[in-house]
Amino acid sequence: MAGHSDYTPSNGFTRWLDTRLPILRFAHDTMITFPTPRNLNFWYAFGAILTFCLMMQIITGIVLAMHYVPSDTMAFDSVEKIMRDVNYGWLMRYLHANGASMFFLAVYVHIFRGLYYGSYKAPREVLWILGVIIYLLMMATAFLGYVLPWGQMSFWGATVITNLFSSIDQIVPHAGTAITTWLWGGYAVGGPTLNRFFSLHYLLPFVILGVVGLHVWALHVPGNNNPLGIDVKGPQDTVPFHPYYTVKDAFYISLFALLFAYLVFFKPNFVANPDNYFPANPLQTPPHIVPEWYLLPFYAMLRAVPQKLMGVMVLFGAIVTLALIPWLDTSRVRSLRFRPMLRPFFWVLVANCVLLGYLGSKEPQAVWIIGGAHIELLWVARVATLYYYGFFWLILPIVGLIEHPLPLPDSISKTVLGGDAGVAAAE
Repeated sequence: MAGHSDYTPSNGFTRWLDTRLPILRFAHDTMITFPTPRNLNFWYAFGAILTFCLMMQIITGIVLAMHYVPSDTMAFDSVEKIMRDVNYGWLMRYLHANGASMFFLAVYVHIFRGLYYGSYKAPREVLWILGVIIYLLMMATAFLGYVLPWGQMSFWGATVITNLFSSIDQIVPHAGTAITTWLWGGYAVGGPTLNRFFSLHYLLPFVILGVVGLHVWALHVPGNNNPLGIDVKGPQDTVPFHPYYTVKDAFYISLFALLFAYLVFFKPNFVANPDNYFPANPLQTPPHIVPEWYLLPFYAMLRAVPQKLMGVMVLFGAIVTLALIPWLDTSRVRSLRFRPMLRPFFWVLVANCVLLGYLGSKEPQAVWIIGGAHIELLWVARVATLYYYGFFWLILPIVGLIEHPLPLPDSISKTVLGGDAGVAAAE
């Protein structure tokens, strides 16, 4: 961890513990006196919000696991029993199901904030990569959890997604089939599949928690980035994490919890698929198979490519691209506040990702009728996918070489306490 520790044990026990397991010193240096840029805004509260979401998912998941039965003949009924007969089981289930949506909502804000303020640039590349790994683990955990209720959409979602691995056969013969068979635990999605998915779904949140620990560790080595994207010049640019940011984060977590509570108590099935309230039936395919909303942009990319293997490569390539952003961006300026040429492209990217999510929710043969013209949404998805890749692989490196950024401020403290013309121009 960067900086010198000023922790002083207060009594004999803490002195004894500090010489053997300095956990109190670590907590003090991490959450109390850690020097934090004094200009962090609302968007930097989402790290704490994500920690809140992760702990909520782990706690409710443990409670639900006490009553859930991972069997193809009993899973659906066990979920109904949790909802009807277990004390506050309905609350645990709705907290867990809607908590996944809130978790992804917060992580998407967190990712786009990192992109806007350049939090992926040196010396924070490892921090960014660990964040992408957490995101990938979240998607895997969410998919596994979506299968557990064993409704129609759960069953057919598992069938569609696991079948994607069979495309590896085109690269390494029989490898994809072997992976798919292992995931299924047989030759079709069934009871062994459900048992495997339940085990992995229970395990992965603790893996995520471990990687989050590394993420926080990697954050505390170089310190926080800030909205200006400039390095801390001295103690005048920072404040202790407590009480300034602990109170601020607690306030925004409370606001987030109010939105969460509204969703749980008033709109618990707002993002749920009605097909999942019917037991899984291998003989009846739903008219439209879709994943949860937070995976829809990638689902749109997958369907935009007609060839199965290429679709899978495009899907996973979109995630790999996120991990490579620190090396794709050629500009030395971090924050988009000082990059007026790239800023419009960024906001188009945000709108493009929302569009991909919308397209992923529609049937492949759907069309838009605009001025009498019929536009196939499949082609719109292909254009949106091209822009996603084009932004990171073409626009980001090229604009970084040719743009003329606005002048950077001298220091954080000058902009916060005395104003700065460069920042005013950037705003």
